[in-house]
Amino acid sequence: MCTQKRAYKFRFYPTNEQKQMLARTFGCTRFVYNWALRLKTDAYHKLQRRLSYEDLSSLLTDLKTQEAYTWLNEVSSVPLQQTLRHLDNAFLAFFEKRVKYPAFKKKRNKQSASYAASAFTFRHGVLRLAKMKDPLDIVWSRSLPAQVVVSSVTVSKDAAERYFVSLLVEEPIPYLTPTDVTIGADLGLKSFVVLSDGQIIGNPRFFRQDEKKLAKAQRRYARKQKGSKNRDKARRQVARIHARIADRRTDFLQKLSTRLIRENQTICVESLRVKNMIKNPCLSKAISDVGWGQFVTLLEYKAGWYGRHVVRIDTWEPTSKRCFDCGHIVDSLPLNVRHWTCPECGIHHHRDLNAAKNIRSVGLTVLNACGEAVRPGAEKAKPGKPQRSRKSKK
Repeated sequence: MCTQKRAYKFRFYPTNEQKQMLARTFGCTRFVYNWALRLKTDAYHKLQRRLSYEDLSSLLTDLKTQEAYTWLNEVSSVPLQQTLRHLDNAFLAFFEKRVKYPAFKKKRNKQSASYAASAFTFRHGVLRLAKMKDPLDIVWSRSLPAQVVVSSVTVSKDAAERYFVSLLVEEPIPYLTPTDVTIGADLGLKSFVVLSDGQIIGNPRFFRQDEKKLAKAQRRYARKQKGSKNRDKARRQVARIHARIADRRTDFLQKLSTRLIRENQTICVESLRVKNMIKNPCLSKAISDVGWGQFVTLLEYKAGWYGRHVVRIDTWEPTSKRCFDCGHIVDSLPLNVRHWTCPECGIHHHRDLNAAKNIRSVGLTVLNACGEAVRPGAEKAKPGKPQRSRKSKK
């Protein structure tokens, strides 16, 4: 059993008064984020100085006292301070080379505001936010754990103008019963995933199902006059179609990842470089629709919750071209070849099933080597001789 922070997300329907307060809160947090981002960028490029969270917090206090920015005092000060912390975390992720440089927030994108424990009350399923008289009308689609303590609340509105509230709690999560089952998973486009035990899960292609409807809505949106109410209605219609596609894809990935985690002790997957793969002009739309990166992320954090293992193998492993039975590697295997026969041993292979078996085999090797990136046939570095990495060859 481990204690983890877990977020429970629910939809809620605000009153007109709450909508106005939330709109002001979203606007203020967006302004503070963009204002702080501009200050940090200019201070670094012009003055070679890095502004910390404490510096920005002090400057924000001075900004509120200015007559031109007194409207910042109309909302709770907690979401504004939380915005500065989010910006600080965004820069930390950027310096660790996990994300791109922080971008300015836009009004038409997703809006959010975070409340710390001092800015809300939650008792007996009733949630009240600061500066609001009435509690939020939340649709409790699932129950919270008993005697749970909510540490923070995040209220958001997506482009389709749906309101959500996310409750962050810390709860003990019991580990699942250990099992000896280990599988390899080969992610693809024709089939979403092929498992080493022979299971084949098809690719739902959610974007393709609504592609024509989305194109029609986008053409209708493009013809509307800018700034008109009809254009805003058409924009919401496009956003609703995008939300439908994203919700269905997320639901599919959540259910599949949970099932695999519950049934298997170790799951071996290939490290796919999705950002490079979507540069292919013929496959970029299909790769973006399938959601490989999100699926692996779900597997990894759920494995941490329930005491399972997810092993990533090297991207350059020839899992498709290597015969699982004899180990022979063919010189070339185009993508349109779905079945092939090994010229060494004569075994007929299903391309994806053979790859899944090889992924499982290599993943077990990595796992037994205590997490080291071990590949079959890789030469170990000799003492005193530095080992070259792939990055040095580029």
